[in-house]
Amino acid sequence: MAMRWTAPAAGPIETWVFDEVEVAPPGAGEVTVRVHAAGINPADAKHVAQARPGAEFPVAIGYELSGEVSAVGPDAVGGSGALHVGDEVVAFRVQGAYATELTVPARDVFAKPARLSHAEAANLLLAGTTAAEMVQVTRVTAGDTVLLHAASGAVGVSLLQQARELGVRVIGTVGPDADESAARVRHYGGIPVAYGDGLAERVATAAEGAPVVAAWDAAGTDEAIDVSLGLVSERDRIVTIVRPDRAEADGFLWIAGSRPESARFRDIARARVLELAASGALEVPVARTYPLADAIEAVGFVMDGHPGGKVALLA
Repeated sequence: MAMRWTAPAAGPIETWVFDEVEVAPPGAGEVTVRVHAAGINPADAKHVAQARPGAEFPVAIGYELSGEVSAVGPDAVGGSGALHVGDEVVAFRVQGAYATELTVPARDVFAKPARLSHAEAANLLLAGTTAAEMVQVTRVTAGDTVLLHAASGAVGVSLLQQARELGVRVIGTVGPDADESAARVRHYGGIPVAYGDGLAERVATAAEGAPVVAAWDAAGTDEAIDVSLGLVSERDRIVTIVRPDRAEADGFLWIAGSRPESARFRDIARARVLELAASGALEVPVARTYPLADAIEAVGFVMDGHPGGKVALLA
């Protein structure tokens, strides 16, 4: 038996249930993973807050985890190769990571980068593959100058590091009095600028005459989008992960893990993100960890905004 968090019906996180469940033995192409840490993402709560087409409740919560293989089914081959009992692994694009143990498709299971703790590894792939897709759809290359909104958040920090690997210069927005956030942006190679009145002018100053050729929006404010539209000449080089309404109205890009084209790309991108983490080129700053039983408190902390790094549940 295992313990698992589920949403019994659409609603707030306070309605989630933590109870005992039977773990199905792995069938063909499956493995069972003993969870050491589950990553927390805003999507965990947002995707069950309201009834959505195709969502059948109860819904097991959590999309990414780090742990060790406890059983291997027939013909089970992981995303990074053969899997054996005791292997330390990560899994992403699974359902039900807020658990002590679960059975998942082997194709979604990869060797854990040895450099990362379980708390770090459990928070690597959702933010990392989202960032990779933002880079890909905006066609940035070495030498480009890019504007990044919400640069100190989880996706922003991954974008900063992936951009640094490509030789891309990033100007990243932070709060007007967010010294810690600005320091984090500098640490990962970006140029911090405060959002608020005069943002466009501050970005232009930071660009030092170089054109801002693309914009990555992880903030979703009208200010962020309006400034991006004013600075970037090609609308198909502006992408948001939070404002599909503005994307559709203003003719720029919107991506989301629930969209088939995004899902296909992110599945492929997992291997590259793991490679970057294994090499030390991609870090995952963790702000806090909580016991698995305290998931509601932990998710509430993340949803309140500005946690200062990723948050993990320890099983």
